[in-house]
Amino acid sequence: MLPSRFDYHRASSVEEALSLLDDYGEDAKVLAGGQSLIPLMKLRFVSPGHLIDIDPIPGLDGIEEREGSLALGALVRHNQLASSEIITNGYPTLAAAAPQIADPIVRNLGTIGGSLAHADPAGDLGSVMLSMGANVVLRSSSGERVVPIGEFLVDTFTTSITPNELLTEIRIPTPPPRSGGSYLKLERKVGDFATVAVAVTLSLQDGTVGSAGIALTGVGLKNIEAAEAAASLHGTAPTDEAFAEAGRLAAAASNPVTDVRGTDTYKRHMVEVYTRRGLATASAMAAG
Repeated sequence: MLPSRFDYHRASSVEEALSLLDDYGEDAKVLAGGQSLIPLMKLRFVSPGHLIDIDPIPGLDGIEEREGSLALGALVRHNQLASSEIITNGYPTLAAAAPQIADPIVRNLGTIGGSLAHADPAGDLGSVMLSMGANVVLRSSSGERVVPIGEFLVDTFTTSITPNELLTEIRIPTPPPRSGGSYLKLERKVGDFATVAVAVTLSLQDGTVGSAGIALTGVGLKNIEAAEAAASLHGTAPTDEAFAEAGRLAAAASNPVTDVRGTDTYKRHMVEVYTRRGLATASAMAAG
């Protein structure tokens, strides 16, 4: 199929993009890498009257640490995540997930901002950001607001962004010393959506778990933060028993459905297994 007719606008600055969003509101869609939006338009699942291309805007593809956090511009490509020394050296959960996102073509063109704004429950980055306690920066012509990722991801393909706002940046708190992370993903073939995936972030302090984050991909109507599972680890020794209990709680937090990729029972079991394995990997990394 072919998309419906639309007017194409090529924004050269954030201010120009925001002005266009003010003009066209709900009749406009923002184009970044296009790896999610263009297929939807071709199938006519969405039919915007106006397409606002933000790819030419300079300054939205930076990766830098500042004020205790990692700042990622919305136009950072997935391959930039995978090749960044800053991320490889200091943000292990994100480093583990980046090479597993989709396939090489999507990683070359797809952007982190576009992926998060798409809010696919089978998308990898939503869970990674939940496990790491990220925030997103939303700009409008009237100002800027910083939104925790858990409040940004509302439902299937639904976020809290308003029609006149633009996602410009993602901020991830810098992990403390002695931290580790993991992203384990079960897929039918390379490049497929996750049947199940689990993102884990963990830090050690005085021989116990100082902080932890666990989030799940593909087993609910949105990326799921397994908060009770993570909370069960705080202050405990990083043992197999503690990780097994966290795995059980993470599985209980999931809400998978039976489909061509597997039964709900199988997926729930894999959440438990991957949580346990991911925590063991993250703990060993933090201890080392």
